[in-house]
Amino acid sequence: MVKHDLDQTDGILTVAPEGPLAAEDFAELMAEVDPYIECTGGLRGLLIETEAFPGWDGFGGLLAHLRFVRDHHRLIRRVAVVSDSAVLSRLPQLASHFVAADVRHFPRAERARAFEWLRTD
Repeated sequence: MVKHDLDQTDGILTVAPEGPLAAEDFAELMAEVDPYIECTGGLRGLLIETEAFPGWDGFGGLLAHLRFVRDHHRLIRRVAVVSDSAVLSRLPQLASHFVAADVRHFPRAERARAFEWLRTD
């Protein structure tokens, strides 16, 4: 399950995985986000908040995740990963090879700073 909240005023989607990522999670995200993107042309930012990468709920979850990234990465300007995980702190270097968005890591204590960075043009 992925908790999510779309701040339509700032154009920022916040997601917080609460377990392995399932195909249904991405269907729910797209149902909320895609109409907003269609009206506005994109998201200012995506804030991912998690203790650690939760993995996928089977191969279907992995495929849905990859499709979501493929279909949306050019429509999101910035991605902030808020986590104290050492593995996730390296995500920006890896993601830079696959996504158009500017990706940065922030420790959990700096969540407010991450949100401000996403708001900045």
